[in-house]
Amino acid sequence: MSVCSATQSNLSRSAVLAKDRRFATSGAPGRPLSGADWFAYFRGNAARHRPVSWQSEATATAEELSAIASSLRAWQLGETSEGNHLRAAAVRYGEQIHDPDYLAAVELFIREEQRHGALLGRFLDMVGLDRKSADWGDSLFRLARYCMRDMEVWTTPVVMVETLALIYYNAIRHATSSVALRTICSQILSDEIPHLHFACERLATIYRRRSRFLLRLTMIVQRLLFAGVATLVWFGHRRGLRAGGYGWRRYWKAAGERMRFSWRLMDPGRYRW
Repeated sequence: MSVCSATQSNLSRSAVLAKDRRFATSGAPGRPLSGADWFAYFRGNAARHRPVSWQSEATATAEELSAIASSLRAWQLGETSEGNHLRAAAVRYGEQIHDPDYLAAVELFIREEQRHGALLGRFLDMVGLDRKSADWGDSLFRLARYCMRDMEVWTTPVVMVETLALIYYNAIRHATSSVALRTICSQILSDEIPHLHFACERLATIYRRRSRFLLRLTMIVQRLLFAGVATLVWFGHRRGLRAGGYGWRRYWKAAGERMRFSWRLMDPGRYRW
């Protein structure tokens, strides 16, 4: 796998977050980043770790764990995918667009998600909670991704779940006094914003050549799908969300606001090509 052009790029997390802030205020994200840009970002971000305190005083209380343990175990399972289906979709798509740097960026994206799973897994081990080997929500999510080795089919549910992850990890961060868990949640949240840009820009690139009618139809289908995904996440993780201050109304409002932001990010008409 060649990544020669990627070595010429230097994209920091601060640059991606600045891009996010510009888009939030102006609605104009500029040009989509290249595979080389994203490879450089993920390579640099792999060395940026928030130090986690694993001492005993960093653990959560029994009351906190009672509220968040079940959902945290399920979410940890979802962060531990080996990424084989994504690799297969990325290889097929990368061959179509002739961009080996994009394939390299996807590989580093997978490793970053696995790092999140490892951090959550270590926390579960520290507080004496078994890791889950199966969960109905995770199984449904994987089924949605695995039905086709197609980049759009794989990326769409990922954008939706990662959009909701911003709400979930913010809730968990506020639901615990554990220094370790709060640091882990902060690390994941800071990583997820670039993840959304990475995925949404790719969808915008795919949608660029789609007719206005087909693009509108795509967005209608996405809205129906997101309503289902957001509802399932609520039912699967409502105790943890409530512990962090998200009742149903606040959760649904936040989910809609964040997903509308993601939809704007995947609108090809907002980019300079």
